[in-house]
Amino acid sequence: MIGMPTLTRLADAFLDRSVVPGYSRLGPALRQRWWPADPAPGSMAGRRVLVTGATSGIGTAIAEGLLELGATVHVLGRNRTKTDDLVARLVAETPGAEVVAEVCDVGDLDAVRSWAQGFTERVGTLHGLVHNAGALPPERSETAQGHELTLAVHVLGPHLMTALLADVLAPDAAVVWMSSGGMYGAGLRDDDLEFTDGEYSGVRAYARTKRMQVVLAAEWARRLPGRHVYSTHPGWVATDGVTASIPGFGALMGPLLRTPADGADTTVWLLATRPASRSPHFWHDRAQRPSTLGWERGQDPLRVRRFLDQVAADTGVAQR
Repeated sequence: MIGMPTLTRLADAFLDRSVVPGYSRLGPALRQRWWPADPAPGSMAGRRVLVTGATSGIGTAIAEGLLELGATVHVLGRNRTKTDDLVARLVAETPGAEVVAEVCDVGDLDAVRSWAQGFTERVGTLHGLVHNAGALPPERSETAQGHELTLAVHVLGPHLMTALLADVLAPDAAVVWMSSGGMYGAGLRDDDLEFTDGEYSGVRAYARTKRMQVVLAAEWARRLPGRHVYSTHPGWVATDGVTASIPGFGALMGPLLRTPADGADTTVWLLATRPASRSPHFWHDRAQRPSTLGWERGQDPLRVRRFLDQVAADTGVAQR
């Protein structure tokens, strides 16, 4: 928001702090009047981007937005049939589109290692990586490696994938972690990453791991100098995940929910324009946002270090 007129900054901040206007479809409808320009047509031509969780909702909208800008898009999903069907549809809808199907369960660390080895052998350079795969389970479950599902899908798998793909990331590549505004309601936990303490709540686990993603993005920004690393939240979006996992919220807020394209907008814009960013690199509606609420002091460095040490131990990705 640097360079933005004072009244506009105040209006933008009001939308952000008042939550409902800023996170709902009203946010982009108003902010379009002052936010940065759209990416230039063809601005992603010759650039290759991988999008996880691409077979529905925001992930599909991200892929569509990138294809419109000329990118080659690798769409990654867990289900081969869904992924192949998406590729066929995108190719049919976008003449000349280059879309590649990738199949991997991001929550299965062994699967991530196997897939990444094949991917790096096939692909010489990657210009964009979007960690969009998500899970909001109704009850606690574990992956093949014994990790709680949301931790594995939102944190451990993406962390490991970033490390394994780091060598093929272009010098000016962008990495985007799709977090959630729900992370504001959850502090960083370094003592119970696996959610074994107390009664399990999928919504709470989701919020906590989305907070962890913001911390990880800031860490990867430090680890990948020269590249552009961001986390972002899409606002409240009408997706199958919302209606299935939190139907009461979906029913109550239905008329105000954003479209998947609205939710994808900032991620596509970040990938195409790669703006300068400062720690903690958290974005929403084409502008940096605070990652903690006004009365909070930010992240405790010791808690962050303990969290990162545990992630390193769980994934085998050594600290730097």
